[in-house]
Amino acid sequence: MKIEQLKMLKTVAELGTLKTASETLFKTQAAVSKGIKQLESQLGIELFNREGYRMSLTMQGQQIYQLALMLLQKAQEIEDLSKHLNAGNEAVIILAVNSTFDLTIILPVLEKIQYEYPDTQVIIRQEQISGAVAALDKEQADLAISVVIDETSTNQKYDLLNIHQASVVSVAAPKLINRHQMLIKARQLEKEYQIVIQDSGKQSKGQLFGVQTGQRCWYVNDFATKKTLILSGMGWGGLPEHLIKQELASGQLRPLALVDSYNSLQVNYCLLKNKNRLLGPVASLLWQSLQEMSEQTDS
Repeated sequence: MKIEQLKMLKTVAELGTLKTASETLFKTQAAVSKGIKQLESQLGIELFNREGYRMSLTMQGQQIYQLALMLLQKAQEIEDLSKHLNAGNEAVIILAVNSTFDLTIILPVLEKIQYEYPDTQVIIRQEQISGAVAALDKEQADLAISVVIDETSTNQKYDLLNIHQASVVSVAAPKLINRHQMLIKARQLEKEYQIVIQDSGKQSKGQLFGVQTGQRCWYVNDFATKKTLILSGMGWGGLPEHLIKQELASGQLRPLALVDSYNSLQVNYCLLKNKNRLLGPVASLLWQSLQEMSEQTDS
């Protein structure tokens, strides 16, 4: 059984005559007829009724036809993928992203990549604190979106592009806030648990950002868990503003107003790529598209 024979089966079944099928396939009528008969012989099944003017599928032929459509689709996918890879396009690209970053900002760019390069798989790898830069450093990612801790040293190894600024807000649930009269200082929260994200990289070298000496802490590795614990009143901490808009509006969370602490932190997100590593066509388009998006936002 050959792909060419399945194409003949499909075309004859849909057009009804050998003549129109042969014209569509750019083959002689005799060649199409022979191909169909050979397929019937190989399968041991009569695929078509030939009594009338138009050829129609038998009941068995209808079942074979449905499977043939699936096989032809897979064959076309293999051809398309082969062309895609032979053109030098990547099979997979990996984008490492700081988990505080609002992905909705870059959805138009991701949709563009999906449309123009449907055969390239995109892996979005969420990391904490310096983890996205660490993934780039280990060549476990092609590009990264991250807050840069040490911009001077980072500039030596990576090309940087500022693409977005956002806020991380210190919040707590009313249940926790109500345990304290006149809550105005971070020291009043010393015995409450601050929920802290652990770094999935090593750039922070164990530093705890925004944690006061003597503070009780619980450690988590994702913001969904951190948000759940803070909403329950079990602790307090900083959360990206875009993740808690509804909770702030409904009063489920309240922003802290502490006179001796940063209550809101502005963070700058950078797009990074390794200076010494050439990007493939798809990763290059992603870089260029995010750069254009950033320039349009600034203008």
